[in-house]
Amino acid sequence: MGSFTIKKENFLLDKEQFKLISGGMHYFRIPRQYWRDRLEKLKMMGCNTVETYIPWNLHEPSPGVFDFSGNQDVISFVKLAQELSLYVILRPTPYICGEFEFGGLPWWLLKDRTMRIRSTHEGFLKAVDRYYDKLIPLLAELQISRKGPVLAFQIENEYGYYGNDKEYLEFLSHGLTGRGIDVPLFTSDGPWGKHLEYGMVPGVLQTANFGSNGANHFRKLKALQPDKPLVCMEFWMGWFDAWGDEHHTRDAADAAETLDEILREGHVNLYMFHGGTNFGFTSGANYYGEYKPDVTSYDYDAPLSENGELTEKFHAFKSVIGKYTKIPRINLSEKISILPPREINVIKRSALYSQLDKICMELERGRAYSMEDLDQGYGYINYRIDVQGSDRETMLSLDRCADRALIFLDNELIAERETANMNVDVKLELDESNHRLDILVENQGRVNFGHKMNSQRKGIDGALLINGCETGPVCHFQLPMDSPPSIGTWDDFDSKEPGFHYFEFELSLSEEGYCDTFFNMDGWGKGVVFVNGRNIGRFWDVGPQKTLYVPGPFLNEGKNEIIVFETEGKYQRTISMIDKPIIGL
Repeated sequence: MGSFTIKKENFLLDKEQFKLISGGMHYFRIPRQYWRDRLEKLKMMGCNTVETYIPWNLHEPSPGVFDFSGNQDVISFVKLAQELSLYVILRPTPYICGEFEFGGLPWWLLKDRTMRIRSTHEGFLKAVDRYYDKLIPLLAELQISRKGPVLAFQIENEYGYYGNDKEYLEFLSHGLTGRGIDVPLFTSDGPWGKHLEYGMVPGVLQTANFGSNGANHFRKLKALQPDKPLVCMEFWMGWFDAWGDEHHTRDAADAAETLDEILREGHVNLYMFHGGTNFGFTSGANYYGEYKPDVTSYDYDAPLSENGELTEKFHAFKSVIGKYTKIPRINLSEKISILPPREINVIKRSALYSQLDKICMELERGRAYSMEDLDQGYGYINYRIDVQGSDRETMLSLDRCADRALIFLDNELIAERETANMNVDVKLELDESNHRLDILVENQGRVNFGHKMNSQRKGIDGALLINGCETGPVCHFQLPMDSPPSIGTWDDFDSKEPGFHYFEFELSLSEEGYCDTFFNMDGWGKGVVFVNGRNIGRFWDVGPQKTLYVPGPFLNEGKNEIIVFETEGKYQRTISMIDKPIIGL
């Protein structure tokens, strides 16, 4: 049995003063086979603790169905950290933000049209209770008080940015303690305005999240709780990227100076030590006046790069941390290398609209329905109607459509709409014969921060209108794309429409370790890539991300299959495998 307690301004670990030097890394953004390597490198830099969020949407993908296997096996991740003599901070809050899809909340909450997330809404609290009934008893066994490595648990996440509902925060606090959590609890909020006050829970340790001016922010934290340790729970030493935005970096020396400032007075958790990757459709979006979906990479300009390489920031931070603790010598267990560059040629292609009725069931309804109404969480949905010209001009309107719509008339792209211009009508050039109108709508990621989260239903959630009238019947073709569809007949095409592109290549893998690679998607438009049936994430030619990371564990000895689903009709006859990422506009 161990203990982790707070005594006035200090942390005590087994009754001895303890300097918390933690690094954030998310087990769900890292291939399980690489957990040990990343944790060893965390320890190599001098950290004594690892911090991770726990995303509800991955662990309860549908109501009452739980998944703690494979990459979702948080229990094994925590036990591995303990094996490596690392302590653990867990943030199992219903909401995690983390630039993750819907802030880690399950999409199916939005099937309830009265839902108000992060509140005392009855349906939300019932869902949290069911999740916590499953999750928290598993985590309780990992506490230091039960011979595990877990030192502390977070209540919610940056709630002070969202609201000040103390009844909701108390519900979550009791939800942890009532299920056996007896180590310290904490909250974390930005130290600006009233955020710290709004997010606080009486008797619970308050921590602050910031990236600079550590001494000033600690002064405010100390004024609010003068007899508690000073903790920066998220030291933002880098930042994330959005599609079409600039690539964010931070000077290593500048970040190291702030880290030193924090450690002189208190304790730290680096956000992030290692960011990892938003595989599949797990990247979120932000809304600060406009909708901005996040890129696939979560490199975060962290001390450990997306593919696990030591950066200049790693060495700068190690030098600072060495002033406050002894740096252990670590021999890395895993050998991870990069495959040599090579070109892979396309073997076959198929246009989406020649396959649509073969790869997914046609669902006819009198009107257009959202993804959530049709029990679909992610990916794409294609709406189809028949239209006929008349003696007046014909205008198409999309009411409450998210997030991106490509509009095809008889398989020809005639318009595209995104959140910013979704309400702009589309003029249809029609003669009096029958025409087929297809609207391919992509869910680019639900907003993960702020009150826009309550309005994140995807697809057409309002109406499909022709000249102001709701039109039907509407045929729905659902394309969740969690795995590639089975295409029976490949009919090579050369047109500017969405399609599937098939590649394969042979590998003779090293027996000494894993070999990573990067796919260079330069020259391609927009879409997703599957490697051996696994969705490795989105690409988009607006940048700044130009490559997709392919970890060695995703590759096979012998034949490997790649399927690219591209929506803009912009494609190449090859894909380049390269040995480093390309990022930047």
